[in-house]
Amino acid sequence: MRFLITAGPTREAIDPVRYLTNRSSGKMGYALASAAIKAGHEVVLISGPVNLASPKGCEVLLVESARDMYTAVEKCIQETDVAIFSAAVADYRITHPADEKIKKTSDELSLKLTKNPDILGSARREFGFNGFLVGFAAETNNLEENAVGKLTAKGCDLIVANDVSREDIGFDLDENEVTLFYKGGKSAAIPFGSKSDIAIKLISEIDGRIAR
Repeated sequence: MRFLITAGPTREAIDPVRYLTNRSSGKMGYALASAAIKAGHEVVLISGPVNLASPKGCEVLLVESARDMYTAVEKCIQETDVAIFSAAVADYRITHPADEKIKKTSDELSLKLTKNPDILGSARREFGFNGFLVGFAAETNNLEENAVGKLTAKGCDLIVANDVSREDIGFDLDENEVTLFYKGGKSAAIPFGSKSDIAIKLISEIDGRIAR
C-alpha cells in the first residue's frame, strides 16, 4: 500500500528572522515512516523543519509553513491508501509578516493572526480522500473527550492521542505512550515505550484493520 505521512512542526514567519512554531521534533512521524517502509509499504513523507535524517526508502517532501504542507498534501493524497497526519501544524499564522526585521522600539508588540487551513479536516471534505485516515491529538487535558471529538469532526478512521502535559513522553523525547480511538467507539492503549516500537505497533494495527 501507499502511505502518506506528515511529520514535524511548521514555521510561520513573523519577519525574515523570527517565526512562530511549536515543540514537535518530528520523531514520531519519522518513526512511522520507517516502520511503514519496513512493513513493505511505499511511503511519501511530508516534513516540516526537523533535525532528523530522512528515512531511507521513501520520498521526502520538505515544507516550511502550514500552507506549504497543505499544498503538498493536496498534491499527494489522491494516490494514497493510508494517510497519517502526525505533524503538529500551526493553527494560526501572522497575517502580515514584516518584510524587514522588526526592531525593539517599544515595550509592547501586537501581532495579528489568521487561521491556517485545516489539513486533517480537508482530507475528506476538500481533497475527497477515501482511504484510511489517521489523525493525531496532542492534548494537555480531557484527552478522551478531545480525541473522540476530533475523530468525529475530521472524519477519521483512527485518532492517536497522547498527553503532552507529561514530562516523560511526547514532544522532543524518544518515548511515548498513546491511546487509539477508532471510528465506531472502540479504543486501545499502546503502553509506554520508544517511539520506534510504538510506530511498529501502530503500523501493524493499521495493516490489520485494513485487512479485515
